[in-house]
Amino acid sequence: MVLATDWVRLLIVCLVFTAAACAIAWFTGLTTPKPFLKAAVRAAVQLAAVSAVITVVLSHLGLTGIFLVLMAVVATVTSARRTKTGKRGVWVALPILVGTVPALGLLILIGLLPVEGIALIPVGGILIGGAMTATTLSARRALDALRDRHGEYEAALALGFMEATAVRLLVRHPAAEALVPPLDQTRTVGLVTLPGAFVGMLLGGAPVWQAGALQIVVLLALLAVEAAAVSTVVELIARGLVRRASAEEEVRLT
Repeated sequence: MVLATDWVRLLIVCLVFTAAACAIAWFTGLTTPKPFLKAAVRAAVQLAAVSAVITVVLSHLGLTGIFLVLMAVVATVTSARRTKTGKRGVWVALPILVGTVPALGLLILIGLLPVEGIALIPVGGILIGGAMTATTLSARRALDALRDRHGEYEAALALGFMEATAVRLLVRHPAAEALVPPLDQTRTVGLVTLPGAFVGMLLGGAPVWQAGALQIVVLLALLAVEAAAVSTVVELIARGLVRRASAEEEVRLT
């Protein structure tokens, strides 16, 4: 049973961490406190809502599927807004799903992931979240490179390169920077980080070897999913399907 004093302590700690993030960003000139406050409030509201319905969702496979679709939709909308791609932002759903769906399918097919909400939602959320982050970071870096190195793009065209090939030459390496965080996480797992799947299974009473086995599977699946996301982003940008929104579209989006 959770006591009232526990809730008070929880609230105080959350307020302290949020205030610290806002103060650091404000006084060092990184950004305004607004995005931190919005993120904290949204996280609290969303987790409260999920906590209220998660028991029902986990007990019905159909609702689990709907919840996974909702995760993918929210990830797509978030990535599209972060990359400022306007109406073309619908295309970012492809890099988010291109690796996630096959990865989940393979885990289910070989029997490592039971077809139950208690397993599908956490692992699906991890993979969708990783794909979203990789998509956002790679698209932002690639689109920035395409804008800042436009002269090199035109030079490549003058040398006879096809448009898509010229774009790939410019954006491939900047986009690949999005793979640095997952690579570092995988390299340092157990030494620097103890990811959620591992800790959650330990807290749930699973043997250490079983928790470690699941975690390595999740980490390697994440690498595959995020590599697929980044390569798909590069291809979408090369083909002109993903571009920055016009000034008018950006105004409407904000």
